[in-house]
Amino acid sequence: MQLRGASLNHLSQKTEKLLNHLRNLSPRSFTVAVMPDFFLDRLVSWNSTLKEFSTRISKVASQKGGSIDNVTQMDLIGGNAINTASALAALGAEVSPIVCTNKLGLRLLELHLQRLGIDLSHVKINDKASITTALEFTQDGENRNVMLRDLGSLAKLHPRDLSEKDFTLLKDADYVCVFNWAGTQTHGTEIAKRVFSFVKAEGTGKTYYDTADPLPKRQKIPELIEEVLCSRNLIDILSLNENEALTYAKYLAPEQFKELRKSHKPTPILAKKCAEILSHQLPSRIDLHTTSFSATFKKDESTAAPTFETKTLRATGAGDAWNAGNIYADANHFPDDLRLIFSNAVAAYYLSSPLGKHPTLEQLRKFLQAIIRES
Repeated sequence: MQLRGASLNHLSQKTEKLLNHLRNLSPRSFTVAVMPDFFLDRLVSWNSTLKEFSTRISKVASQKGGSIDNVTQMDLIGGNAINTASALAALGAEVSPIVCTNKLGLRLLELHLQRLGIDLSHVKINDKASITTALEFTQDGENRNVMLRDLGSLAKLHPRDLSEKDFTLLKDADYVCVFNWAGTQTHGTEIAKRVFSFVKAEGTGKTYYDTADPLPKRQKIPELIEEVLCSRNLIDILSLNENEALTYAKYLAPEQFKELRKSHKPTPILAKKCAEILSHQLPSRIDLHTTSFSATFKKDESTAAPTFETKTLRATGAGDAWNAGNIYADANHFPDDLRLIFSNAVAAYYLSSPLGKHPTLEQLRKFLQAIIRES
């Protein structure tokens, strides 16, 4: 197990510093409300390239159908909100999801999440669950995923679907997290505005936004930027991956973005430059997570930390695990550098877990100790 980026010695020191911090940590009790997506997930892992996958599919189709055996698959509960909730609860946070699904989805949530103490009283039962089939490939030496989604009832979720009990939760929570803007296909911008405006007017918690990939609703991106991202006093923390950082910078600063694209820098470096641009354009703190590093931006201040190089067993869900680590570390007032390393470690643990499990605090300590020994 190795560390990327700066010198191993420097990173070992940082990891040791984080371990010492965790040994002396008296975890703060805090509450988190997450919304609005829950998906029934199937991960299909094709341990080769997209080209080979396409060739095999085409061959079977040309034979008028048939089977491809020995394809690793796993059924999971998913969605940005639920994945983040699971990871936060494993670390010890009190989490309440406001999500919609059908009766089968609720039973699966009870099976997987009640043991973690997650409050499921805000789950809304509708006729149609949200379902994702995630196809995972190797491309350019990295794991990539393509998600085939049936949005179900999530697509038309409206702010009026939130109950008085839901708003009481939002008012009292220490963190209110909204995810998957594109998945809330019809009213995503309205939901973000309504929820965050309410929290800022009536609550005391921090607001956390991860839109996920906005490109399925690209025609509505300008509206999202103007009415939510650029709005003062709505979002405390905006969490972005590489694609999202590039997308929003392209819309907010097209000329700067055009010049950056001419540089032909690797995508993570372009994303860092774009996040810097966004930190000057938007009022929120910008937190960026990429395949090789994560970084945080507050106007003229920034801090970065490399990711952990582990045996990656999946390409789906890393960002949700990272968000959970980020929220947990923020709630416990970690310094920025340790917050980023902690978040990277939570994501690395999940990616390398054979069963796709999120770590407890003790499991994460042992994970970090193993990294120190092997570095």
